Amino acid sequence: MKCQRCGNHDPAWFAYDPFHNNYYCRKCIAFGRMNVDEPPKAGAYSARVVAASYELKYPLTPSQQRAVADIAYYRRQGRDVLIYAACGAGKTELVMDSIQASLREGKKVGFAISRRQVVLEIRDRLAKAFPMINVVAVCEGHTQVVDGDLIICTMHQLYRYPQTFDLLIMDEIDAFPYRGNALLETIASHACKGQRLYLTATPDETMLNEVKQGKLAMVELFQRPHGKPLVVPRIIHTLPLFQLWHCARFLRQRKKAGIPALVFVPTIADAHRIQHLFRWLIRCCAFTSKSTEKEQIISDFRAGRYDCLFTTTILERGITIPGVDVAVLYCDHAVFQEASLIQIIGRVGRSQETPTGTGLFLCRHVNRQIKRCVRAIQKMNETKLPEKTVKLNEAMSVM
Repeated sequence: MKCQRCGNHDPAWFAYDPFHNNYYCRKCIAFGRMNVDEPPKAGAYSARVVAASYELKYPLTPSQQRAVADIAYYRRQGRDVLIYAACGAGKTELVMDSIQASLREGKKVGFAISRRQVVLEIRDRLAKAFPMINVVAVCEGHTQVVDGDLIICTMHQLYRYPQTFDLLIMDEIDAFPYRGNALLETIASHACKGQRLYLTATPDETMLNEVKQGKLAMVELFQRPHGKPLVVPRIIHTLPLFQLWHCARFLRQRKKAGIPALVFVPTIADAHRIQHLFRWLIRCCAFTSKSTEKEQIISDFRAGRYDCLFTTTILERGITIPGVDVAVLYCDHAVFQEASLIQIIGRVGRSQETPTGTGLFLCRHVNRQIKRCVRAIQKMNETKLPEKTVKLNEAMSVM
């Protein structure tokens, strides 16, 4: 027995239905019942030729243009591409040319992201960039309309689209809940009948090995559009009580300068506890996966109604707050891995107007994950465009 949707073949996950005399898979039952050997039903999601063109607030930098040319080169070869770009380097902008080309060829395009909050933000950005097409978001609370010229969805929602996408762009592939989730990986593979573009600032060893083996092409971009280096965090290692003192000092300085701040903590309980502790000092709010009215809290923070958000790793990716500074409390906690720390510090200095900022890591011990994060950022700041990439683009310009 094998489930054609999730690939499960463990007998323990199948149940027998005596009324219909067949077995069904319980592993992916949350996505609807799937009987054994029953192929997923393709949805009626037809593609159309769209004379799409995109508009950017800022023109692409020469480094971005080279990366876009490399992606187009591999896409014409029919290869899947890993786009390894630093936080704030413009990963979304790098794939707009591929979206435009695919829509003009009458292909169906999907953009899958791990987190709901980022789905809504990317939908708004792409709707502004492509004003002439129908861009829809499909995620929790947004499932009334599930078809459009460009579909932006969470990884879980890909179950709606078996054998649908000619081009599937997958962002945050190294993040929860997609990373290490065999069920979501199988559903994603069934949703794509063409090429895939993977976007990440922190690729794992599995993907890098696929690049070495030639299964994936890779395009790198470590320079942000404004040309400033990535922010390297300042590290203070001290006892937890003194970490709170340093955090209070950090927030007082930010408030005096009129700079918004994000303070990351390991757990939901920490976010609420520290928010109550600091509410006499600044206008603050706890933002976690349990928070209600998440969009309203983010909107209020952007509008300056809060000086600071105390948050968990729920905000480590995707969100862009111009001019924000970042601190991490109890940074040596097990929840803060190298990838999450890189993403967190990547919230700083992302915009053209505020290309610099401050990142602060507060910990009791400088552990291996913190050291690896700092080394990775320093390596990105030192990395120049590979000579082979320059030659490839020169050859393409001659052609």
